[in-house]
Amino acid sequence: MTNLTRRRVLMAVAAVAGMALLFGLAILLGLESLFMDEGKPERLVLSETRFEDLAGWAEDDHAAALAAFGQTCTILERLPAARSLRGDPQLLVTAGDLQPACEKARNTASQDARSFFETTFIPFRIRNESGGDDTDLGLITGYYEPEMKGSRTKTQTFTSPVLARPADLVSVDLGDFRDALRGQRIAGRVVDGHLVPYEDRAAIVSGALDPHALELIWLADPVDNFFLQIQGSGRVVLVGGPDDGKVIRLSYAGQNGHPYTAIGRPLIDRGHIPRAAMSMAAIREWLEANPDGAQEVMNLNASFVFFTELEVEHPELGPPGAQSALLTPGRSLAVDRSHHALGLPMWFELENPSAAATDGPLRRLMVAQDTGGAIRGPVRADFFAGTGDQAGAIAGQMQDQGALTLLLPIEVAARARNIKW
Repeated sequence: MTNLTRRRVLMAVAAVAGMALLFGLAILLGLESLFMDEGKPERLVLSETRFEDLAGWAEDDHAAALAAFGQTCTILERLPAARSLRGDPQLLVTAGDLQPACEKARNTASQDARSFFETTFIPFRIRNESGGDDTDLGLITGYYEPEMKGSRTKTQTFTSPVLARPADLVSVDLGDFRDALRGQRIAGRVVDGHLVPYEDRAAIVSGALDPHALELIWLADPVDNFFLQIQGSGRVVLVGGPDDGKVIRLSYAGQNGHPYTAIGRPLIDRGHIPRAAMSMAAIREWLEANPDGAQEVMNLNASFVFFTELEVEHPELGPPGAQSALLTPGRSLAVDRSHHALGLPMWFELENPSAAATDGPLRRLMVAQDTGGAIRGPVRADFFAGTGDQAGAIAGQMQDQGALTLLLPIEVAARARNIKW
């Protein structure tokens, strides 16, 4: 697929986007094949550049980026220096590579933020070499944290349970066993010394886990529960009891190991929603208008997500990302961890953004702090837009081609210069 064709496809999908999801709108709708060059291996290529060559660099709010980087540092400073942050194995980025930058950041005033980044990091343009093609443009999507009402107890109104992680759920990162399996994960339960598949969505919603008493929170709408699982986190305003009005966060705690299956495509194939009208809003509308058939359709997605409850100590920040750092609205990115180490700053560029976050090009310094099921490739990112409906509106429109520039600590940059990309 050429860049021009891909751009037109992305614009068409953006026109019908209702909101963005942790796994990507295209994945939810079952249209992911439009954005993927199947069969072409993707390879990270880095090219050193200069800060003065980054369009918009001087105009950015570097202090906001420094604050987001500070969230990363609260995690990195507690890690052993040798701990790998993953990413391209040629670079071997560790916590120790970023800890000196974190120490320097702690002693940097906000007005000196730009100087901090320019003297601590070297920028490298990110390109993707795939099947003989070489491009510095890739798909940029958005995600956000929804907010809804819920109850600590089951009532006539609140009947759909959000479940905690089962004690017998075992998650396995296959990359820990074989380099060729980097980035691949499975989950299940151990029976007679063998790892076997865990219950799927249909079994779980039918009560297979009821004896374990895993109910954390009860929601009013099973459709909200379904989309909460797709999103991976959310805020809940509690109703009733001593915690009435309290806001809590439900954060991702695990997944049953079954592959994610989009429900948009079967809704098209069954004639329930015309392809031209397909959107997140259209899916939700159909599910809510067809309660008798909604659960069967949702069960087509065998994947089921479990949660843990967290306090909302910093309402201005989002949930913890894959790095465990609290996400900063508009400054945190989800990236492909097989290509990029978490914690590194990235210069982010959308020249013609669909999102309502800006009237012109969207160019800003961000931090790689998260991952996502559909975030695959060197030039691929998910933009964290924040919490609530307004953030959802921004995230939902973000389906664009964009560019990324990686900021490497000076010593890591020296290693990068010696690699034949």
